[in-house]
Amino acid sequence: MNTRILLVEDDARLAELTAEYLAKNDLTVSIEPRGDTAEARILEEQPDLVILDVMLPGKDGFEVCRAVRPQYRGVILMLTARDEDFDQILGLEMGADDYIAKPVQPRVLLARIKALLRRLPNTGEAAGESESLVFGQFRISQATRTATLNTASIDLTTAEFDLLWLLASHAGNVLSRDDLLQELRGIGFDGLDRSIDARISRLRKKLNDDPENPTRIKTVRGKGYLFSKHDWN
Repeated sequence: MNTRILLVEDDARLAELTAEYLAKNDLTVSIEPRGDTAEARILEEQPDLVILDVMLPGKDGFEVCRAVRPQYRGVILMLTARDEDFDQILGLEMGADDYIAKPVQPRVLLARIKALLRRLPNTGEAAGESESLVFGQFRISQATRTATLNTASIDLTTAEFDLLWLLASHAGNVLSRDDLLQELRGIGFDGLDRSIDARISRLRKKLNDDPENPTRIKTVRGKGYLFSKHDWN
């Protein structure tokens, strides 16, 4: 499969080296150095995955992510400043599927890209999976990677769908942050990573769950999150 990646990075030398490395691993990479022109390219070209730096001339990565997310169904991987928790959470809130801190080793970047691409619709295991889950008026399908509530489609990013499917497929059971991170990103919980919390917050909004007293995706204090089998009517 010809996988197309758009690398939005204003450091010309870094962008060139990254593109060369990814190309050697059978990925087709285009480079865009500016945020204000990246937006149009993403929407027009619809690449499979966008690697989006935060600090860009013209328009920062957060603005680009927020602008394209409603019309771009591919994966957005944001490059954030090392240890800047605010940047990471803000990126996820803007609709990014994942983030990775700079500077990043090429092999680590490639591994993260491959993990994200495996979850795209009609690729990998998802294409052959026919399972669907139904809870009252809520339905989620792994085959089509879609979810509906009261017959209305729920607009989900790739990462949001993966988390929602994982929670729903373990309905009635508590999953810890470590469980979720290991399954979704292949890393353990370090006590600081807030990516799961940010996605849970976004999912609750999209599922019309009360943020002050959620009943559909519950917080079990000190343990993790639980997807309710009930409260879906």
